[in-house]
Amino acid sequence: MIINQANLNALFEGFNTRFNEAFGGAKSYVDSVAMTVPSSARQENYAWMGAMPGFREWLGPRVVQNLSLQSYILKNASFESTISVPRDDIDDDQYGVFGPMFSEMGRRAKTHPDELLFALIKNAFATQCYDGQNFFDTDHPVGDDANAPVTSVANTDSGSSAAWFLLDTSRAIRPFIWQLRKPYQLTRKDQPTDDNVFMTKEFIYGTDARCNVGLGLWQLAWGSKQTLDAAHYSAARKAMMAFKDDAGKLLGVVPDTLVCGPTNESAALKLLNSEYASGGESNEWKGTAKLIVTPYLD
Repeated sequence: MIINQANLNALFEGFNTRFNEAFGGAKSYVDSVAMTVPSSARQENYAWMGAMPGFREWLGPRVVQNLSLQSYILKNASFESTISVPRDDIDDDQYGVFGPMFSEMGRRAKTHPDELLFALIKNAFATQCYDGQNFFDTDHPVGDDANAPVTSVANTDSGSSAAWFLLDTSRAIRPFIWQLRKPYQLTRKDQPTDDNVFMTKEFIYGTDARCNVGLGLWQLAWGSKQTLDAAHYSAARKAMMAFKDDAGKLLGVVPDTLVCGPTNESAALKLLNSEYASGGESNEWKGTAKLIVTPYLD
């Protein structure tokens, strides 16, 4: 290939197409379990978290309920992935062999949020959320004294086995946050006057993004390290559907998603898909949640 501007543009267009096609075709779960929040600054403050009032019968003047400002600040982080292509290989028309590399870069860019998110979920037993407690904890304070006494509420039953998670993802507010400041895109340094081309005969291509993941409402998630079986699954569902707000009103939580790693995949499939339970009776939990299995949780 003759190295001129037209051919360099065509080369980048081809690489960018491979990147974008793989990005668009790759499977990602971040949109399924986290609320996407566009970010316009270095960080975002989710001060409103956990303080949305419920409805009351309108008798007399409205009762204005101030949002409790329990600060939860999520800072954006920068991420990058960069590769080089020898100029001599382009000179010798070897550019076709690099196509799969750009496809893989696109796939990894699409799944990078999953990698961040599931690492956060896995460590959420020891990571604080907006109320100052660990996200999965046995003593979240619930109540405001004026309408309901403050009590400790659990969204975990501990254990020592491989972790699994039950979520309510049916709402605009989710148990987790996907905060995006700058989306993933492919850029290039391939001009003859660029230092990398002039000094080392390399075309450089890279993708970068500014983003982060965070913890949303703990009331929409249950984390367990107990054996994944009908008894523990049933207990988790029952506990979540009993969650109340600070005024003592039911939140109406209905778990709809079960998330686990490969270790629990077989148990999860039997629990959610089998017609019959282990004793031969009908499986009452069939179809009660959609299943997400990810290697990032083992």
